[in-house]
Amino acid sequence: MNILIINTGSSSLKYQLFDMTAAGVLTGGVVERIGEAEGVLTHKTYENGEVKKNKITQAIPDHQAAMNLMAEQISHGIDAVGHRVVQGGESFKEATLITEDVKKAIEANNPLAPLHNPPNLIGIRAAEALFPGKPQVAVFDTNFHQTIPEKAFLYALPYDYYTNHRIRKYGFHGTSHKYVANETARLMGKNPGDVNLITLHLGNGCSISAVKGGKCQDTSMGMTPLAGVMMGTRCGDLDPAIFGYLMTHTGLSQDELDEVLNKKSGLKGICGYNDLRDIHDKSAQGDTNAALAVDMFAYQIKKYIGAYAAVLGRVDALVFTAGVGENDEIVRWKALEGLDFLGIEIDKAVNDVRNPKPHTIHTENSRIQVWVVPTDEERQIAIETRGVLEKQ
Repeated sequence: MNILIINTGSSSLKYQLFDMTAAGVLTGGVVERIGEAEGVLTHKTYENGEVKKNKITQAIPDHQAAMNLMAEQISHGIDAVGHRVVQGGESFKEATLITEDVKKAIEANNPLAPLHNPPNLIGIRAAEALFPGKPQVAVFDTNFHQTIPEKAFLYALPYDYYTNHRIRKYGFHGTSHKYVANETARLMGKNPGDVNLITLHLGNGCSISAVKGGKCQDTSMGMTPLAGVMMGTRCGDLDPAIFGYLMTHTGLSQDELDEVLNKKSGLKGICGYNDLRDIHDKSAQGDTNAALAVDMFAYQIKKYIGAYAAVLGRVDALVFTAGVGENDEIVRWKALEGLDFLGIEIDKAVNDVRNPKPHTIHTENSRIQVWVVPTDEERQIAIETRGVLEKQ
């Protein structure tokens, strides 16, 4: 079975084609600058361990044109299409076969994810036109977090704000957290239901989850991806009174403040850079704000580890994933330093060595294992798409 995975953004389209029989990627790529005067498609083909790349530059007016251009590059048959959809609200607790009713429900959740759900829906409709009769499956970022109990997902606001306006914690990066949780359990030689994990998805966007027996108990992002630890350009958790204070004393409008919180804060707000590679370089050159940004970031991660250790009661392993989690030994070390009282001991020499494969960085004496596991959200979407089709 060949499953095409589609991840549609406002001006981009990422895709991968999986051969689920051989458990391998056949082709994949990204279409960028959709709607601009000059768009770019970068297509990769994987054969016998080799990667062949093809780049096309031309006008790509809309997502249907992007999908058509993508399809021209794919020589393999396609049996089904799996779509990443950011926000499922409370409408969807698991991946689902796409029908007209499902599309209406996705659209009804647009107010909860106005920047993401509309382009996700555009991608679905474009794929339906391009691959008529092929089953289409939606896999939601929020699905994995649907097991969070009410005491953890509710905010201390008037209860009717939840019932009437759907204000609650939803969480994001769910496919990543689910993938690394299952993969880490497998690597430990255990069933997902038998281990308690703290999964740390650290990239330009960051979220941390407490996973008990394969089910999410809490996660750091909230109703939107703005909450939790500070990120590349997002502020993370803040005193909510700061919003009104800033609007009163700076004259910022609501839209302008939203721009500041989402695109000018986080690491970038503290030191002017959002890429940790640049920040480490600047810190090594004596930039005190760059060093402060790293310290703040690691400190906030450490606080969430402590909080989620309390939530879980027993922690079998921590799992670092995504661009920063997988590759930034400095952040990992700073976030875990001093946690020996929890039973976490890191082998610094092992931690300092870059390793693209899943590996551990804890000492033999560490009571809690610490893993670095590359995430694969597209593969997880393919797995869940196949699962839906097998139930039909």
